[in-house]
Amino acid sequence: MRQVHALRVDLQDGLHGRNVGAAVRRLRRVLAVDGVMLADLDGPVVAHGARPNDEEIEGVLFQVFEYGGGARTRLSDGTSVCAVPLHVADELAGALVATGEPVETDVEAAAALVSDSLDHAALRRARDRIAAADLRTLRAQISPHFMHNSLAVIAALVRTDPDRARQLLSDFADYLRYGFSDKGDYATVADELEATQTYLELQRARFHDRLDITVRMAPEVLPVAVPFLVVQPIVENAIRHGLERKEGRGHISVSGFGEGPLCVIEIEDDGVGMHPELARALLAGTGPEARSVGLANVDQRLRAVYGPEYGLMIETALGEGTKVTVRVPRFAPGVVVR
Repeated sequence: MRQVHALRVDLQDGLHGRNVGAAVRRLRRVLAVDGVMLADLDGPVVAHGARPNDEEIEGVLFQVFEYGGGARTRLSDGTSVCAVPLHVADELAGALVATGEPVETDVEAAAALVSDSLDHAALRRARDRIAAADLRTLRAQISPHFMHNSLAVIAALVRTDPDRARQLLSDFADYLRYGFSDKGDYATVADELEATQTYLELQRARFHDRLDITVRMAPEVLPVAVPFLVVQPIVENAIRHGLERKEGRGHISVSGFGEGPLCVIEIEDDGVGMHPELARALLAGTGPEARSVGLANVDQRLRAVYGPEYGLMIETALGEGTKVTVRVPRFAPGVVVR
């Protein structure tokens, strides 16, 4: 059982592109055979151990790929060969070939593990592509609303308070530099927090200082890697849908803490709140209110990176403010800051 678990780990790592050779070597040891080969529909991918005549192996692979079933034969040098098809998303993707004296049921069980790992690798690549596309979309959404309001505030302060206008212009430049950075798809919570604080300072100037801000972040979550631009779009949603419509002072808090293996980030405002149906529409990215708002984008990227159970959670009601919670693993495969 321990060997099977170790094999599963090696396959998950190796077939995601990090070390295929280690996965195949582990496969050969677990099957206790002379050689193992993974082949795709165009030919061999990687092999380890004794390899019989290539032409004869090609004949075995042709039989598997042509008829979609397993093949068991003995080659001219007396070597026993067992080949089992590999399937990804119910499609024939390749074959696992074992040479020596392989036990057919063991090879079939190993092929099932390999197919499952290939399936997960394909899913992760698809999720990565979706997350990257959604991030490009979100970057494109940064501009109109926020940029117009920020520049209008700075322009209004140039004559009356030039020192503050200079500071806000510097903040604006820092925020845009971060928002359009090409360093990668992930950032630390500390980086996200710094960008969010800069964004909030620009918004405080726009609200003529009637916006109160509280930021509390536990030190243990500051180095955690999260998808880029996760916090600020939620804060923007709180301001646009909660505090812009509220009379008098408004308060927004951003807090983060560890919860076992999870990193939890909460964004809460005391604004006008919203009907739960509107909250659902914002998450779905539907309706006129959802246009140019990144809440749905953030939810989709979190689900694409971590899985469907890690979407945003919104607690709100009319007149009761809004609280949005992000829960993500502190450590997740492939989620690293470059």
